[in-house]
Amino acid sequence: MLELIKDLLTGKKEKNEEIINLVPYEKKLQIATCALFLEVANSDDNFAKEEKENIYKSMKEIFGLEEQYIKELISLSEEQIRNSVSLYEFTDIINQNFSKDEKYEVVKNLWKLIYTDNKVDKYEDLFIKRISSNFHLEHKDLIAAKLEVKNDH
Repeated sequence: MLELIKDLLTGKKEKNEEIINLVPYEKKLQIATCALFLEVANSDDNFAKEEKENIYKSMKEIFGLEEQYIKELISLSEEQIRNSVSLYEFTDIINQNFSKDEKYEVVKNLWKLIYTDNKVDKYEDLFIKRISSNFHLEHKDLIAAKLEVKNDH
C-alpha cells in the first residue's frame, strides 16, 4: 500500500488514476491531510517542534495510525511538497474524491494544527483561506470550522 501512496505522492501522473482507484478513501484522506498539514505548518516559515508533534498526534488520533507509518507518510508528503508547483496539486485530489463534508473535515483538521500555538499567524490564515477556496467551500464553512475547533481548543 505504501508503494501505491508513494507513486501517487511522487507525481507519476500516468499511474495516478489507477492509484486513486486502488487507494481506499481513508488512505486518500490521510495523504491529503498530511500534505496540507505540512504546508500549513511551513506557511509561517517556522515549523516548530510542537507543530510536528501535533501532526503526529493528530494523524494518530484522527486515523489511528502507527508512528512508523506517520513518519513515512510525512517523509513522502515532504518529498511531494518539494516537487509541487502549487496547492492545487493537493486540493485537486481532494476535490475529485471528497464530498463537501469530507473537505470540511480536512479544513477542521488544519485549524487544529494552526491552533497548536494558540494563535493564528497571518500566513496561516491566508493559507487556509486559499485551501478552503480551492475546496470550493463557502467562507461561512471556513469560519464554522474555525469556531468549532476554537471552541473545542
